Amino acid sequence: MLRFLDTLLKHGNYTKAAKDLYISQPYLTQTIQNAEKELGIEIINRKSSPLQLTDAGRIYYQYLNSLETEKSNFQRQILKYSSPNKTVIHLGVLSSLGTYLLPLFMKKYLSTHPEVKIELHEDIPETNEKSLLNGEIDFLLGQNPETISPRLTVYNRGTHGYFAIIPKTSQFFQKGKKSLEPNSISIKNLLKEKLVLTTHGSAIRRQVDYLLEKYKVNSNIVLESSNIFTTAKLATSGLGVTLLPESVYIIPNSDEYNIYPLPQSIISLDYFIAYQADRTLNQAEQDLVDSFLNSIQERINQDPTLL
Repeated sequence: MLRFLDTLLKHGNYTKAAKDLYISQPYLTQTIQNAEKELGIEIINRKSSPLQLTDAGRIYYQYLNSLETEKSNFQRQILKYSSPNKTVIHLGVLSSLGTYLLPLFMKKYLSTHPEVKIELHEDIPETNEKSLLNGEIDFLLGQNPETISPRLTVYNRGTHGYFAIIPKTSQFFQKGKKSLEPNSISIKNLLKEKLVLTTHGSAIRRQVDYLLEKYKVNSNIVLESSNIFTTAKLATSGLGVTLLPESVYIIPNSDEYNIYPLPQSIISLDYFIAYQADRTLNQAEQDLVDSFLNSIQERINQDPTLL
């Protein structure tokens, strides 16, 4: 029923929804009408175009979603009993960071560990760190481990730089140049520009806030986003300057923005993996740690400028 309603709301009419679901339109209509009759309510407001949920329908829809969540939680908890040979590893990571880090090692790791099931917990670093300390997840992937709790064991690899995106709306933009010369712009003056930043709680934002405090700059933050790729898109579209780690690839466009490398002595990051300090890892877990660290090192060896 949840899938039926999702598809119906997506298309706004029964004919297109039924086609997408590979069922007949009368069957879809009858299924929803039967549910309405059983519940004694109208789920769909048929007077609206496109079709929408009624107030009662929204309550029913939320109920179905809660059942789906309960089912997922139950399946996760029961897995260790129904599949005793299956190892479940709960891994916390910021979604935008996971987009870069996970493809570096996850495919290779899972191919050599078919007995392992990875459960991703994509949230901001502060929330994931609390979950790790509370034992709700097993590992945390992150960047800049300096502020991580001493109750965690942390392994990190390398030091990686940042760059700024300087859009054509900035006074520092130089048309016709893909990249600007290092140290050609004062970091203090750059921070006085209109800024597009990640939200508080991210490792990147902590570093930018430190620079703002260090250089005593009253920031002009135009917009914040929890997704680093959103801040990148906003900056390249001309909304403001943003600072990004070198792992985020930006296609050069000398007509719209410059890429300005920042000195590692001013701002840099380390990628890390962490787990509870009092834990003894099994072989599959230790292999996960090693796979992560080795993949980062291999990436550095292949092309240091990419990190």
